Amino acid sequence: MIQATKHLLILGGTAEASELARRVAVTIGNRVRVTTSLAGRRAQAPALPGGVRIGGFGGVGGLVDYLNQNAVDLVIDATHPFSAVISDHANAAAEAAGVPRLQLLRPPWQLPPAAEWIEADDLTDAARNLPRFARRVFLTTGARGLEAFSGLDDIWFLVRLIDPPAEPPPLARHQLITGNPPYGLEDERAIFADHNIDTLVSKHSGGDGTAAKILAAAELGVKIVLIRRPPPEPGPAAETVDDALAWLEEKL
Repeated sequence: MIQATKHLLILGGTAEASELARRVAVTIGNRVRVTTSLAGRRAQAPALPGGVRIGGFGGVGGLVDYLNQNAVDLVIDATHPFSAVISDHANAAAEAAGVPRLQLLRPPWQLPPAAEWIEADDLTDAARNLPRFARRVFLTTGARGLEAFSGLDDIWFLVRLIDPPAEPPPLARHQLITGNPPYGLEDERAIFADHNIDTLVSKHSGGDGTAAKILAAAELGVKIVLIRRPPPEPGPAAETVDDALAWLEEKL
């Protein structure tokens, strides 16, 4: 029996990271041992092949120690496009440890021609723009940073999160819903219609799992506010799992 000869660390938490772990196990699992690292913010971790670790590393130094102590040969950063801190740490730690690193970064959405949309620099910038045109907002930017919208008492928010928050959102007028992607187009249409939504606020995350809200908003004439992505890390990058697998093959 051929033993695995390379240890791959996947920095995960995205659909692409999970798909990559599964496809590595199926296609080159006899040559690669996979460990997927998750941040630990989700209430329930997905079932994945190989090893799974949960929690942070303690900064760049902690990640360097992990790479060295666990004989990691390759790193693929498949975290969320807005996980800028861990991507920065991954780049610095991999360079310090001499470990090849790839950033698997899904492409942003291509918005339909009918979409009425603007980009904002960050959540604070998005909140600053809303009073000009928004009255009922579908807010899908995640649990962090909701305080940026806390002063907008004349706007009603429908807040969607994956897991119920430990504390209520700091918003004067809101309703909270939870759910896991992928979200279907019919369901997204119903949310906009049932709640009389006039504005969607989302990170410009890309990905098929959450694209339906963009399509539904464009169809219904709902204004879209997209939070601009942080710049990618320097170094090799891939947009698809296929491209990441090709990079892995080159390194084996």
